[in-house]
Amino acid sequence: MILSILKGFLGISVLVGIGWLASQNRRAINWPLILKGIALQLVFAVLVLKVDFVASGFEWMSRAFVKVISFTQFGSEFLFKSFVSNKMENAVISFAFNVLPTIVFFSALSSILYYLGILQKFVFAFAWVMKRLMNLSGAESLAAAGNIFMGQTEAPLLVRPYLDRMTKSEIMCLMSGGMATIAGGVLAAYINFLGGDDPAQQVLFAKHLLTASVMSAPAAVVAAKLLVPETENFDQSMSVSKENTGSNFLEAISNGTTDGLKLAINVGAMLLVFTALIYLGNYILQDGIGELTGLNDLISENTNYDGLSFQFIIGYAFAPIAFLMGISSDDIVLVGQLLGEKTILNEFYAYVTLGDMKAANMFQHEKSIIMSTYILCGFANFASIGIQIGGIGALAPSRKGLLSKLGLYALLGGTIACLFTASIVGMFY
Repeated sequence: MILSILKGFLGISVLVGIGWLASQNRRAINWPLILKGIALQLVFAVLVLKVDFVASGFEWMSRAFVKVISFTQFGSEFLFKSFVSNKMENAVISFAFNVLPTIVFFSALSSILYYLGILQKFVFAFAWVMKRLMNLSGAESLAAAGNIFMGQTEAPLLVRPYLDRMTKSEIMCLMSGGMATIAGGVLAAYINFLGGDDPAQQVLFAKHLLTASVMSAPAAVVAAKLLVPETENFDQSMSVSKENTGSNFLEAISNGTTDGLKLAINVGAMLLVFTALIYLGNYILQDGIGELTGLNDLISENTNYDGLSFQFIIGYAFAPIAFLMGISSDDIVLVGQLLGEKTILNEFYAYVTLGDMKAANMFQHEKSIIMSTYILCGFANFASIGIQIGGIGALAPSRKGLLSKLGLYALLGGTIACLFTASIVGMFY
């Protein structure tokens, strides 16, 4: 336990050091805010992982979340069952019919909760806590809290009236928060990846994914304030935008369903293209370069990889980061591969890989699986830079230039935030 805590503090220290080195204004860093944000994460991790009644509460929420997700199955069975046998055949049960429908359903459910004003109340409560504890502006508190429940292009709707007058640091906080967290729809899909058909495993990973979403909110603030410290006067007011998802209940369902379908199609298309490109790249690397140079034999004899591949390269490239976070040396290459896939490709592809690795019993330590769950729980990848510039820029066209300048910083901030969360959880797991 003591060794895990020391490794965790080492990881946190390294991440803070990276943020300090990359900071646009090191002298302006608000160190009390940084320490408060890290302390908030530590307290939350202890509560969820070590305090029984809090852990039980999160487990109850996880069970409820998994139960809600399970209702998707009824819709899938109705839509995709065989006309011959009147049931879903093995050939039909696939990623497309088990995972993607959860995205559509949860998007519609989120739209309903937003229309009814329930989601905004949860967001406001979390925002109020962070504003009081970390002395944040009203806008960035709302944005950080909104990202717990919503995606990186939906959460900015909560602060739309503020966007044109938000400071540079506030915009950075908004963007980093979007990079450091994930949307509810894809959260449901990740539970399916990691939990499979086992209800107990689904509840376990639902708990960790929900915990990651909450913990990464203050972590994103810490990362943002390290990289782009606040130097301007900011607005203390805090009110949730009245923007809604429809003029009535049925329109809210319709709009949420349509948005979810677009997201599901986008996810499926991205996975198809990225998988095909990976296989193309690996053909060039392994069947071409690796075969001609003899690297394939060298790699297969000394590592767990069959030869020169994209996975081999990024696994070893990102392994040092995994080591500094406290991942066991037995698993650092696997975790490094996952971090590389998430950053270069996207977290969806990386979660698919994590699910495959878990099913194949490739990890030597369960802790590595849990920490990987937290590492991947965010939209921090290169494609998200374009998504944020386009999505947030559409709400505030005058800030597109600033959004473009902060894109890479936001990617770094989101990555640091996810690594913060994983390091802290690793201390107590």
